[in-house]
Amino acid sequence: MATFERTLKSIKMRRLLFVMTLLSVGVMTAQEDMLVQGTIKGILQQNQGQMIQLAEAFSEDQYGWRPMEGVNSVGEALLHVAAANYFIGSKMGIAPPEDVDMMNLGKVTGKENIIAALKKSNEFALGAVTQIESDQFGEEVDFGFAKFNKLAGLLVIMEHNGEHKGQLIAYARSNDVVPPWSAAQ
Repeated sequence: MATFERTLKSIKMRRLLFVMTLLSVGVMTAQEDMLVQGTIKGILQQNQGQMIQLAEAFSEDQYGWRPMEGVNSVGEALLHVAAANYFIGSKMGIAPPEDVDMMNLGKVTGKENIIAALKKSNEFALGAVTQIESDQFGEEVDFGFAKFNKLAGLLVIMEHNGEHKGQLIAYARSNDVVPPWSAAQ
């Protein structure tokens, strides 16, 4: 009888290991499916966080500063990023929140309001990244300025935020504002 019980216990253990193996393969596959989105989201979050730090480091008066006529001011550059986050996401089929008026986003004024608008659009952009499934990456999207696939659209969101973070770093340095992450070093 002891041999039968050991055999039965061994069969149960093998079944349990088999089920656990299947579950782990499923989890790994799901993680691999979101690897690209997770990577883009991580880089985007870093760029967004640093851009918010810069936005907060500028004084209210500096929001109107521009390096020359015809170039976006600090506040306009921040609102441009906010609008682009919504625009690119919406072109990929992700509707902006109902309370966002994309056509009038550029009319937002005041440091606090501009930062709030940017933070809200950042959350939208991060959500857009995870809403695009891996099997949708190849779907073509007409962005108006070019036709790309959805993966390229996600990369455009990430790159565009990074581009304007660099712009704001230059604006900050021109105004004797030290990027907060640099000041800490």
